[in-house]
Parts: sequence; structure tokens; C-alpha cells
Amino acid sequence: MANIKSAKKRIITSAKRAERNKSVRSAVKTSAKKVTAAIESGDKAAAKAALSNLQGVMGKAASKGIYKKNTNSRKISRMSKAVDAMD
Repeated sequence: MANIKSAKKRIITSAKRAERNKSVRSAVKTSAKKVTAAIESGDKAAAKAALSNLQGVMGKAASKGIYKKNTNSRKISRMSKAVDAMD
């Protein structure tokens, strides 16, 4: 355990950040699953709505540094391509 006051603060800060990052990553995964489920069910309107929500959630995660910008762009691009390919 840390003895120095600043080290104790860093432990607390790191725990808070880890918790927040975990929550955001979980929200991104949930949104992605909703898009995938809508694509598999064949409901294009629901897929577009879920994709729009996913873009917002992932954009926020990328702006906070939880996901890299390129990772964000790649995932959004793949989901968009899958939604557009629906008949």
C-alpha cells in the first residue's frame, strides 16, 4: 500500500477512471449488439436507429480517449456497411 499522499490520491483516481472506462466500454458493446441484432432480424429502420445511437456513444468514447479515433472509425464504418447492405 502507498505511504505517500499523492500516491494514495493516484490510486483513488485510477480506480475512478477504470470504473468509468469500464462503464463506457460496456455501453458501446451493448449498442453494437443492438445494431447486430437489428441487422440479423432484418429490420432496417431499427438498424439505422441503433446505428445512429452507436455513433453517438462511440464518438463520445473516442473523444474521452477510451477508444482510439481509428478504432472508432473502423467499427462505425463496418457497422454502417452492414446496415447499408441490408435489403
